[in-house]
Amino acid sequence: MKKILTVLLIALVLAAGLSGCGKKKEGTFTVGFDQNFPPMGFVGDDGKYVGFDLDLAAEVAKRLNMELVLQPIAWDAKDEELKSGNVDCIWNGFTMNGREDLYTWTEPYMDNEQVIVVRKDSDIKTLADLAGKVVAVQIDSSAQYALEDKPELTSTFKELVTTDNYETALMDLEAGAFDAVAMDEIVANYKIQKRGANYKVLEESIASEQYGVGFLLGNTELRDKVQEKLEEMAADGTMAKISEEWFGKDITTLGKK
Repeated sequence: MKKILTVLLIALVLAAGLSGCGKKKEGTFTVGFDQNFPPMGFVGDDGKYVGFDLDLAAEVAKRLNMELVLQPIAWDAKDEELKSGNVDCIWNGFTMNGREDLYTWTEPYMDNEQVIVVRKDSDIKTLADLAGKVVAVQIDSSAQYALEDKPELTSTFKELVTTDNYETALMDLEAGAFDAVAMDEIVANYKIQKRGANYKVLEESIASEQYGVGFLLGNTELRDKVQEKLEEMAADGTMAKISEEWFGKDITTLGKK
């Protein structure tokens, strides 16, 4: 009998301990992001998480008097991260278009395009030149969805390959494993202009889109708080200042249309 009671007691203690494992600390604002998505969110040279979106999130958390927690996630697991409560939002160059009914969104704060990136010495100059080529795209990304909407284009490819992240895809592009990578223009331009990467962006884009902060569907309470602070930042020039630090100019759109 004593052994049974002891086993039950241990089980209860373990259950109590496990029940608190998935709960976030009160007063925290946990942002889910792809750590391989410069300049929106990535690992800096000092090993710390940095990025334009992360700077915006830090300022919002400060104004909300909340502790910012940066939580890197696998991009194709973002829905599970939100539903489990591991993160409060997805904030990382998150495309709203085509996902409007899947999340509760802030207003868009930046425009973007999905483009094709090739090596600088490539003879690929137009989308038509992709015929017979191997094109890579990040899994579960906006670029993948944009290409899926263009079967007349993808049917000409030799192969459409999915990768875990764009950092790996671009390294493989440079190594010759792929002929092209479909990705966000903002990320591509950052790699080229700020990092001196040996790539070029085709003039023809795949799709136009907008970035927003995505919350679990129905979480309007936190969305409204974040939206209010974003509007404050747009009005007082803070958002423009952060944009200028990352891009050399203000490319944000909130409150400007």
